[in-house]
Amino acid sequence: MRDRRTMAVMVTVVSIAIIALVSLLIAVAVTVADEPGTCRQKSTRICELLGLPFRLALLPLVLVRGRAPCEKTVRKLGAGPKAVAARQKAESEGLDTVAAWAAETPLTLGLVVLEDMWLRGRSTEWFFRTGDDRYKIRCMMSLTAYFGADPRHMADTVEGILTAGDRACSLINFSHDFVYAREVVAYYRGEAGDPRGPGTGEPRKLFRGGAVTLTWDQVRSGQARELVEEPGPSTRHDPPTHRYLREPASVSVADLRREHGMVFRIELPVTYYFTVRK
Repeated sequence: MRDRRTMAVMVTVVSIAIIALVSLLIAVAVTVADEPGTCRQKSTRICELLGLPFRLALLPLVLVRGRAPCEKTVRKLGAGPKAVAARQKAESEGLDTVAAWAAETPLTLGLVVLEDMWLRGRSTEWFFRTGDDRYKIRCMMSLTAYFGADPRHMADTVEGILTAGDRACSLINFSHDFVYAREVVAYYRGEAGDPRGPGTGEPRKLFRGGAVTLTWDQVRSGQARELVEEPGPSTRHDPPTHRYLREPASVSVADLRREHGMVFRIELPVTYYFTVRK
């Protein structure tokens, strides 16, 4: 309410200033008309003077359009039917992918972390532009899943993932046509050296074309091996504008590692599923 009153006062002040400026410019235009010079020169100068207030008249519109939306507006847009449908679709597609990995690969699902945020647009960015001033609301969702596996069968596990990806219409985005993935299998079978080149060490990640990223615990690097990290703490859980879901809430990555021996993690690309531009 305070923002609306402030904007109303601003528009009123600007309007009064424009009226005063128009009056002044008309007087100046009359003076210019009496000055010596060609008719074309006089007409050009008069048009420039009289055109200025019309350009200034657009200033209130620019100010209104450039301001950040209020929290009430963001909540209304985020709870609208189009946003709800887009949110349900994004969440359903993400969970379907996780379910496919659990059902079709040798991995055992143990933990799912979902974060859904409604980002409020900013006021006009005059200097350091990030693009956040171009929308009223932008909704994003991230989804990460953690699986357990037996470290004694790394080659068979990765091979099983590629076999699942070979199937028609599979949601597993890695298959045997991925050369690097085949080299990873050969590495764990002891049939080839480091997949990334001599001296690069044990691999721990598969990434392809902006889709799911697969990361796993290293199993051959001794005490220096890199492990899948615990999920980062949520900054806040404040539904509906910020949802942070961790299921099961009591399970940690360390728990999965103790139970199965090692951990795999899949990270789905961040989805910007709903945007309303200014």
